[in-house]
Amino acid sequence: MSDTWSINVGGQTYGPYTLQHMQTFAAEGRLAPHSLVAPTGDTNFRPAAEHPQLLRLFAQPKPGHAPSATGKFVTAEGVESDEDTISPTFGRSNDEPRGGTRGRFVIIADMKSRSITGLEEEIFNLGPAYSLMPQAWLLVSDQQINAIRNTLVQKLGKLDTFFIVDATHNKAAWFNFGPESDTRIRRVWTAQHEPLERTG
Repeated sequence: MSDTWSINVGGQTYGPYTLQHMQTFAAEGRLAPHSLVAPTGDTNFRPAAEHPQLLRLFAQPKPGHAPSATGKFVTAEGVESDEDTISPTFGRSNDEPRGGTRGRFVIIADMKSRSITGLEEEIFNLGPAYSLMPQAWLLVSDQQINAIRNTLVQKLGKLDTFFIVDATHNKAAWFNFGPESDTRIRRVWTAQHEPLERTG
């Protein structure tokens, strides 16, 4: 039985994570049965549901225990949640139709190990785009945020990061920030803020 686990996304390996981490990832929708995992040190990555220790993490929630409404995230590990929105107050309302709707995206990258040129070319291939400043773009695309993320990840190296906001569909995606930053990003993004007090 393994004490720690690694997660493989797009040929890149993340971890090691303890079973408690994996349990948290599964509860938050960040680890799915199809996620490729292996005991730390093993290079044979298989779907998480094929590992008896992890299979139990995907049991149906108990009655009265609803999943959190924090949103659809693509985390640093690349695992998607099945929830629909991140923030009901950002961009479109939850009641508006989503199918076939063109999205408006803001993409911010920090390229340290690969050239920015390949990433920028890929962004411009996805739809009308404008470079706001070095390593930041506006994009209009018919692609969904997950498809955009998966396309752009191919242009990133091990030290590169990016963050995408879909302002039309209330979603965010990011890559390669690491577990601690990932937790902080989610906490800030989903925070329910009190109304600001006016002074003077």
